[in-house]
Amino acid sequence: MNKQLTKIAKALVSPAKGLLAADESAGTIEKRFAALGIPSNPEMHRKYRQMLFTTAGVEEFLSGIIMFDETVRQKTGDGTLFPEYLTKKGIIPGIKVDEGREPFGEGEEATKGLDGLGKRLQEYSQTELQFTKWRGVIKITDIYPTEALLEETAKRMTEYAKVSQEAGFVPICEPEVLMDGNHTTARCEEVTTKILKVLFEKLKQGSVNLGALILKVNMALPGKDSGVKAAPLEVAQATLRTLKNSVPSEVPGIVFLSGGQTSQEATANLNEINKLMGDVPWQLSFSFARALQNEPLEAWAGQDSNLKKAQEMFYKRAKLISLARQGKYQKEMENEL
Repeated sequence: MNKQLTKIAKALVSPAKGLLAADESAGTIEKRFAALGIPSNPEMHRKYRQMLFTTAGVEEFLSGIIMFDETVRQKTGDGTLFPEYLTKKGIIPGIKVDEGREPFGEGEEATKGLDGLGKRLQEYSQTELQFTKWRGVIKITDIYPTEALLEETAKRMTEYAKVSQEAGFVPICEPEVLMDGNHTTARCEEVTTKILKVLFEKLKQGSVNLGALILKVNMALPGKDSGVKAAPLEVAQATLRTLKNSVPSEVPGIVFLSGGQTSQEATANLNEINKLMGDVPWQLSFSFARALQNEPLEAWAGQDSNLKKAQEMFYKRAKLISLARQGKYQKEMENEL
């Protein structure tokens, strides 16, 4: 099984490709839809995901798609379950398995979802799904994060990764340092380095196979209330320092999340990271949600008549991000493709 999981992990970070994170919970997608006046119900969620998944040629740029439980059970217009449809298209289907957050100590939150995880994975193993994802959330203030939260986040993530691998799934560990707040890039770098060191120490202690695991992580960015917009060069340098100081070489790939950035910012920052990466031992890829979805979602706006335009927008952004994944993106391309 280890060989098979390592093969899947490497396929998820294939050169020029990355992941679409389409795993928004019902509450999150409701907020996104509400902002555009789109009714939020299972059928509209299905139509929206179908618009993304059935975009012609997007498999050139996407190695995998992370889904929410609701989506895994839904079908395309011709009756094919989404995981089955994606597999036929050459895209690896995966699922978010954490169950959101619960209060931890005073003022922080830890991710829940370990209860019954083995049983849920047993059910998912009867489907085409091949990888899982678990997100932990770390906020920065003058007093947070606490050592206790970092330890608990790493402990739960290790347990999740272990259970996932035992059930035959590649785990994606996502300890996300949030952009909320007024912290500096340097402070983000410091906190991200700290959580990653704690996480990999726990993963090693827990005998998790690091060669069959993907790390999903934030870029080193200033807080969105800081009034500072870091240039791609600064983001890339700080992010690469963070990774070199904390991620073992056995990990096949690191995928960045786009949280808090515009589509253009996330694309430019990913491009700079890949231009500067040098001889790092990992593939440096993407697992973007909003950076891939914002433009097509706005273009679609819940209307069938906008389908073609929305898919064109999705294809274009996926292509630009794929170029950035290779360090070949240029700002002028935004208007050319």
